[in-house]
Amino acid sequence: METVQDFTVAERIRGRFAALTRAERQLANAMLASYPVLGLDSIASVAEASGVSGPTVVRMAKKLGFAGFPELQAALRAELEATISTPIAKHDGWAADAPDTHILNRFAEAVMENLRQTLGQIDPETFDAAVALLSDRERRVYVVGGRISRALADYFFTHLQVVRPGLTLIAPNANTWPHYVLNMQPGDVLALFDVRRYEHDLLRLAEMAKERGAVPLVFTDQWGSPAAKHAAHSFHARIEAPSAWDSSVVTLFIVEALIAAVQDSGWAETRERMRSLEALFDQTRLFRKFV
Repeated sequence: METVQDFTVAERIRGRFAALTRAERQLANAMLASYPVLGLDSIASVAEASGVSGPTVVRMAKKLGFAGFPELQAALRAELEATISTPIAKHDGWAADAPDTHILNRFAEAVMENLRQTLGQIDPETFDAAVALLSDRERRVYVVGGRISRALADYFFTHLQVVRPGLTLIAPNANTWPHYVLNMQPGDVLALFDVRRYEHDLLRLAEMAKERGAVPLVFTDQWGSPAAKHAAHSFHARIEAPSAWDSSVVTLFIVEALIAAVQDSGWAETRERMRSLEALFDQTRLFRKFV
């Protein structure tokens, strides 16, 4: 299982950003903007692309907890390998060092560690800014997910649709996505879910939405979907678990916290919507309230 020392390079940069010098922050922003590609280049090329000196590159690598820049690059290469891992490779990687305990205990330990590390990385100001965007009834909110993350997108949409009007769940077929982008107005929100193995169609959708003036809000993993580069705000949840599949527990935690916060921000309106919805449920006899 991962430990606190196993933060990704991006997580280390975000976590220690306040302690960096002005030049180091300039370098950090450049690396995050072209993550992880820029960091894999030579020290001279990284320095030139970032507008800083070579020694600044080395100093920042050490501030991030690496022995030097080569060790930072080795970490980036390992991250790249992890992001393209197949379910079989993920399973075999966990199975090789699995402790002799019950799968329930192993899975619980992994999930709790994921939650702890993710919470340590989430900026409350980022969370509050996302809540403000999602609470603004003048903005339409479009929700989309990938092959697996679509389940999270659907869950987010279903609950938020009760809380406020103006929700659209984007259909799975990427061929129809330009139709949704056509209706996006400046300031609308695109809530996008994308975890490894990242989907090119979601990246292109984020790009098109941003070009239309929409505000992408991206839910991704610790390495970061390429779509997060276009996000106004992004949430990086740890997803690794002793399984061939990634865990969605921490992402779901963030989603439910956002739903609760948006609900509270406009409770008077949400309460009336809930009352109306319950009346509609009664008309359809959807739930077992009648004999």
